[in-house]
Amino acid sequence: MADNLVIVESPAKAKTIKKYLGKDFEVLASYGHVRDLVPKEGAVDPDHGFAMRYQALEKNERHVEAISKALRKAKSLYLATDPDREGEAIAWHLLEMLKERGEIGERTVHRVAFYEITKNAIRAAVAEPREVSAPLVNAQQARRALDYLVGFNLSPLLWKKIRRGLSAGRVQSPALRMICEREQEIEAFRAQEYWTLDGEGEHSKQAFPLKLIEYGGTKVEQFSFTNETIAREVEGSIRNAAGSSADAPGALKVIAIDRKQRRRNPAPPFTTSTLQQEAARKLGFNARRTMRLAQQLYEGVDIGEGAVGLITYMRTDSVSLASEAVSEIRQVAVKLYGPDAIDPEPRFYKTKSKNAQEAHEAVRPTSAAVVPADIERYLDPDQFKLYSLIWRRAVACQMTHATFDTVAVDMLAGPDGPTRHLLRANGSTLIKPGYIAVYQEGADDAKVDDTDHVLPPMNEGDDVALVAIRAEQHFTEPPPRFSEASLVKALEEHGIGRPSTYASIISTLQDREYVEMDNRRFIPTDIGKIVNRFLTLHFNQYVQYGFTAEMEDELDAVSRGEEEWVTPLEKFWTPFIRQVEDIEKNVSRDEVAQAREIGTDPVSGKPMTVRMGRFGPFVQIGTKDDEEKPKFAGLRPGQKMDTITHAQALELFKLPRTLGATAAGEPILTNIGRFGPYIKFGEKYVSLKDDDPYTVSLERALEVIRLKQEADANRIIQDFGVDNIQVLNGRYGPYITDRIKNARMPKERDPKTLTLEECRELLAAAPARGNRFGRGKRGAPAKGAASAAATDKAAAAPAGGADRKAPKVPRPKGTATNGAVAAKNGAAAKKTSTATKAPAAKKSAAKPAAKPPRKKPAAVRPV
Repeated sequence: MADNLVIVESPAKAKTIKKYLGKDFEVLASYGHVRDLVPKEGAVDPDHGFAMRYQALEKNERHVEAISKALRKAKSLYLATDPDREGEAIAWHLLEMLKERGEIGERTVHRVAFYEITKNAIRAAVAEPREVSAPLVNAQQARRALDYLVGFNLSPLLWKKIRRGLSAGRVQSPALRMICEREQEIEAFRAQEYWTLDGEGEHSKQAFPLKLIEYGGTKVEQFSFTNETIAREVEGSIRNAAGSSADAPGALKVIAIDRKQRRRNPAPPFTTSTLQQEAARKLGFNARRTMRLAQQLYEGVDIGEGAVGLITYMRTDSVSLASEAVSEIRQVAVKLYGPDAIDPEPRFYKTKSKNAQEAHEAVRPTSAAVVPADIERYLDPDQFKLYSLIWRRAVACQMTHATFDTVAVDMLAGPDGPTRHLLRANGSTLIKPGYIAVYQEGADDAKVDDTDHVLPPMNEGDDVALVAIRAEQHFTEPPPRFSEASLVKALEEHGIGRPSTYASIISTLQDREYVEMDNRRFIPTDIGKIVNRFLTLHFNQYVQYGFTAEMEDELDAVSRGEEEWVTPLEKFWTPFIRQVEDIEKNVSRDEVAQAREIGTDPVSGKPMTVRMGRFGPFVQIGTKDDEEKPKFAGLRPGQKMDTITHAQALELFKLPRTLGATAAGEPILTNIGRFGPYIKFGEKYVSLKDDDPYTVSLERALEVIRLKQEADANRIIQDFGVDNIQVLNGRYGPYITDRIKNARMPKERDPKTLTLEECRELLAAAPARGNRFGRGKRGAPAKGAASAAATDKAAAAPAGGADRKAPKVPRPKGTATNGAVAAKNGAAAKKTSTATKAPAAKKSAAKPAAKPPRKKPAAVRPV
């Protein structure tokens, strides 16, 4: 056994590093976090110095056990988790757990940090270890405590005041506010009309565009011409001044030529933020996909000589490069693009962030000599695209500037003087491409550059033909909705979150159904708007962009050892919890529901309102104070609380619709139930999957019923009419059932030839469904039989019209029950919920030995 045990976070990284360290080192993975706050109230105790109660993550207990076992045979422990605060905290947690197990003893413990997985970097890190950094651990634990306190107190408040399954967070809520405020700007926007005068000139038989810049001696602004009448008048004046006619072009005189040379410098190498932005713009990758691929490239890919890390650590807000990396990049640029491709002096970039996270370099290739084209066959298409992007950006940052020759030619229409008319032609020519030959940075919502034209040679005094002059109508446009790239950029500019959190912020907003994507742009949902209004109105201080940024600055100060870790917690906690308690007591659900009156019901004369309920947005006729109960109707897909009209709301109460009858005289109606739209014929039900219950015709309904009847007929192979024994066609082929057990079909046996006695024997030998599948109780009806009827009765409870109760909509998947904690403890939470929903069978053949009771987690403070 090796004398040295190295711990990293992922098995892929472990495999790569093991190759570099040799036989004296054993490398194991912790598989990420090894313990977290207990997922219940009291995990952080403000009354006792914010003591934090941790417990081991069940999903990783076996990996900790493997580490513990390997450590008993080793002399030294090297903690080589990721080189950021989260990685530092993982190292500390693992060390504390090993101490509790009594595994450390006299063994030496080292903390090593590396930013690229290459042989030289790994060996250098192991040769210069350090201790676990208390300030970095404290900063991460203070962040974790803050997130817990916000999530565990705000999220339950949202459940009580709005609906279950919602969450609020210290970082996600300001991001939601940003998206909602942009939507409010768009809704409040009123388009303004304006006109431009553009023309076409010709000189030396070459045509080029013109733009009116001065009219009657006055500079032309955006709103100089605001209607067609004015624009046409100006158009005619320019024609007359230039002497244009239907048969001949007008004449312009060149009065000024301004020639300049413009330089454009390359962008710095990637940070996490700019990598996510460019991958979204150029590759169409979302933030989560970008980070997953970057993780793979960082941990190592086999490129023919074993696994090798291709890029440096991908969670960073630094733009600096190591001098060795700069030197290699310049050599590669000279080799590929020639000696003139680079500047005489290296370019060094300085990070603007006050506390660029501990990863000291930008995201770059570990070796610029590894050209993307040379390793394309070893990478999957997405890995290749992202590696190429990172490589090109890194190489371009050391190349020379791009040089453009720009020219602006001013031309006079008619006589010169205080009331003159002036048109301008702009041209731009790329003289020296420089870095643009390799990479050009993208932009969000970029405006079209109208200067990218090559103009013919002209001199002052030359005549230019005015071939055409056109007045064109335009309208101002609202600010664009956020894309992933522009949202990440805005979060970074406001100091909200850190490199490792951008992807999770966006994922949380989508998972909670606070936002949806339309043409790759974020649109807040009704529930997202309600949550934002509630937080903005009652917790405005805590969703301010400045508050979040200031909190990040305080955590940065903790990470530098300039501030105690409890200081930001103490400042935050007391006013925050008072506010929570006040809102819980004094704000009602009706106030939060944001009801909007949309008109009067023409039948009853009662008011109609649209509001948010526990199960989604709905329209209500009447009030809770009326003698008769109010009527309810849920909004249809695509309808919004803010925009639904009175007429659209009335349509919602037309269900159930009676369509007619079957050939057997059974009445047919459509409705919406808890599980979606359905058709009822007689006492039977069939789900409507592709049709609208408000518009489906009788002919289509009969077709859906016929298809359902055929499917049911084909499903039953044999029905013996005794003890519910049937032979059925299932998802995976024929099977036998009595609604208590399911039995497999004997191989190579025709299911139509089975006898009743054979079926009884096969069912008797089959395991109970609860034991076999680990869910349900002994004797529960078979999924293929009893539950089939329940599936088809998709919504026996009426969902529209006079007899309808408040509509229910499915809860979003992945609902967090413990606020911020649940997000990080996802796997463990998932196991717990599964166990709760699926109790084990009450009886079993052999009772397993009882497990020793788990120790109650002790309160722990950061180091």
